[in-house]
Amino acid sequence: MNESIHNVDTGRLIVQGADRPGIVASVSGVLTRYGANIVSLDQSSSDPSGGRFFQRTVFHLPGLAARLPALQDALEVELGEELGLDFRLVEASRHKRAALFVSKMDHCLLDLLWRQRRGELPMTVRMVVSNHPELAGEVRQFGIPFFHVPVEKGNKAAAEKEQLNLVKGNVDLVVLARYMQILSGDFLDEVGVPVINIHHSFLPAFMGAGPYQRAKERGVKLVGATAHYVTEELDEGPIIEQDVIRVSHGESVRELQRKGADVERLVLSRAVAWHCEDRVIRDGNTTVVF
Repeated sequence: MNESIHNVDTGRLIVQGADRPGIVASVSGVLTRYGANIVSLDQSSSDPSGGRFFQRTVFHLPGLAARLPALQDALEVELGEELGLDFRLVEASRHKRAALFVSKMDHCLLDLLWRQRRGELPMTVRMVVSNHPELAGEVRQFGIPFFHVPVEKGNKAAAEKEQLNLVKGNVDLVVLARYMQILSGDFLDEVGVPVINIHHSFLPAFMGAGPYQRAKERGVKLVGATAHYVTEELDEGPIIEQDVIRVSHGESVRELQRKGADVERLVLSRAVAWHCEDRVIRDGNTTVVF
C-alpha cells in the first residue's frame, strides 16, 4: 500500500477490543458522517465468537487537524461508550519523536539515522543517548544531538535518572539500537513511551558472551534477529518482527557477525517503521501487525 505520510489531511484510526457485530459499520459510519474517505482498512479477529478484534483504518479528511477533536468525541461515544472498544486517532503527518539508545556497535544506529535522513522512516530522531562516547562524531554528522550518559557499576539508577530527564515528555518512542544495558523496571514505568529492542536470534539460541563463536562451534545454519517491545522480563516482550539468513560451515566467525549485523539492521528498521506507521497493535504479550 502506498500510504502518503506527508499528507496533512491523512489520519489513522486504530481500534481493538472484544469482537462483536457492527464494529466495522460503526467505524465507517462515523468517518462517513464527517466526510472522510477511507483509503485502506485492515482488520483481524482472533475468533469470530468471543474473540479479540483489531482494525487499522487510513482515511483522508480535508481540514483534519481542525476537525480532529470533534471526530475524537464522536468516536468516543460510538466506539468507546457504546461498543466498549479502545481506539487511537492520529494524524499521519505528525511523525513520532524518537530517542535512540546505543553503546559501541554502530550498525543499527547509523542505519536508522541514514533511513530517517532519506525520508524512509516516518520519525524524527530527537537525540542519541549512549553510555560510551565513541559514536559522538558520527552522530553529529547527521545534525542529531548526542548525549553521553555513562553507567557506573553499581549506580545504574543515577544514569537512568539522567536519561529520563532527557527523554521524558520529549519523545514518543525509545529505540535500543544495540544498547548493551538492561533497563530497569522503574525506568520502563517512568519513561511513559514504548521501547523497542533488537537482538540476535540463533537456532539454537546462544545467550551471554561470545554467541557467534559458540554458534560457529555448534555449526549453526541460520542466523537471525528479533525486534520486540521491551518489558521488565528480559527479551520476553511482544515480538514485532523477525528474520533469518542462512549461513554455512565455511564461513568464519567474522562473516557470521557481518551477516548477523545485516539482518539486525533490516529487522529493526522494519519494526521501527511499522510502529511509527501505527501498524503494530499490542495485545497482552503478543502483537498484530498490519
